[in-house]
Amino acid sequence: MEIVASLREVSRVYKMGDNEVRALDGISHDFGAGEYWAIMGSSGSGKSTLLNILGCIDRPTSGSYRVRGQEMADLDDDDLSELRGRHIGFVFQSFNLIPQLNVLENILVPLFYQDDPPPDGEERAVALAERVGLGDRLDHRPLELSGGQQQRVAIARSLINDPALILADEATGNLDSHTTEEILDLFDELHAEGKTILLVTHEDEVGTRAQHVMRLSDGRIAELVENGGGR
Repeated sequence: MEIVASLREVSRVYKMGDNEVRALDGISHDFGAGEYWAIMGSSGSGKSTLLNILGCIDRPTSGSYRVRGQEMADLDDDDLSELRGRHIGFVFQSFNLIPQLNVLENILVPLFYQDDPPPDGEERAVALAERVGLGDRLDHRPLELSGGQQQRVAIARSLINDPALILADEATGNLDSHTTEEILDLFDELHAEGKTILLVTHEDEVGTRAQHVMRLSDGRIAELVENGGGR
């Protein structure tokens, strides 16, 4: 199996005055292509820190992190941004849509940061909007959409670069139970199509939808659980 993301003895230490907070403490793990993982743990367990490193938003204090075989430590900030833009898609709890842009423009945002964006970007964005059920909302702005619709836009945006890795941070945390089910069904479909998904959640019912569960405690891997094939 192709390894999409590889962690080796990754630690992240934050300095708080004279004190140090060890948010991650020697984590090693490989995430394979097409796997669907839920990353779980109590508040302060290191979930968000791990996701930030996996998404190349933050750097480890020590250890090695590779995306598609590329060592993160070898890249400067510009190269890291390029890697992030080409290989990683993000879905956030708060959607992080740009309110001044419409649905189509929000989906296209990741392409704005590429030096050589694909010529079929707009066609691809329209197809993704239709895929998530928003083909008739292309001209609507975020405030004209429900929370579930905004999250669908965010998922479409995360797919515009055909990323190797989709990272979702509490992606259903602001949604009601019915809309949560719809969004999780969409993740199930993406997983069935071979996408690699890492979903941070504190909700057990969300975590059970994933193929595998990684539970963190005090910045370490406390447990790895197999859920089978998910749904």
